[in-house]
Amino acid sequence: MIPDQRREHILKLLQERHVLSINELTSMLSVSHMTVRRDIQALENDGKVLSVTGGVRLAARLKSEPSYLAKAQLEVPAKRAIARAAADLVRENFTIYLDAGTTTLQMVPLLTDKVGLTVITSDFNVVGHLMEYPGIELIHTGGVVSHSDHSSVGRFTADFLRQVNVDLAFIASSSWDAERGSTTPSEAKVVAKQALLRIASKSVLTVDSTKYGKFGTFRVASLEEFDLIITDDRLPRTAVEELAERDIRLKTVAAE
Repeated sequence: MIPDQRREHILKLLQERHVLSINELTSMLSVSHMTVRRDIQALENDGKVLSVTGGVRLAARLKSEPSYLAKAQLEVPAKRAIARAAADLVRENFTIYLDAGTTTLQMVPLLTDKVGLTVITSDFNVVGHLMEYPGIELIHTGGVVSHSDHSSVGRFTADFLRQVNVDLAFIASSSWDAERGSTTPSEAKVVAKQALLRIASKSVLTVDSTKYGKFGTFRVASLEEFDLIITDDRLPRTAVEELAERDIRLKTVAAE
């Protein structure tokens, strides 16, 4: 088989098996390890697969997001570590934006002693937690309520954000990869996130590694548009290398 045929065959095999090891592919295709690795790299560059330790899996389309309460139970140690690294970036008298999400919510207890802090958010849980700290100026964006996300979304939220100045925006994502960037299955979330990228002096993507290689229908931004990405250290080595090749600033942290 020529390379294109072989790569199509790899995709068909992955549709049946979901995950395959390098050894399995060399046996199935009767080719060398080096050939299989080149094919995987080509498919990964096209955003069709994701390398895992010793093998490969299909890139996964995200059709919907779990509820806020369900997400709150997932990857908690990684989210805490990401939140700690993110909170360390916040200085006195900053105006920050906390996007709706369970990782950004983990930042809240780490911000309460910051002097002169203003927090803008679309997340009702963030508002509820910070309501007891009168030393923090707290602003909710308003907008159409997303019940499943406990937040406001849509055009009204974006219109408000265009009227403020933000030093540092911490943006959440349900799916991300080098090829497709930050994506979401929810069209209503896109406009506010894109407004943030335009108005914030600096933007930080706070997202755990389990969401890497997944993609939603709607594109928020390329990864190059973020000033920094903070994730956990379980991100596949191939992904770390690809992001480095694209000059994307990445900080990985060990789960707490």
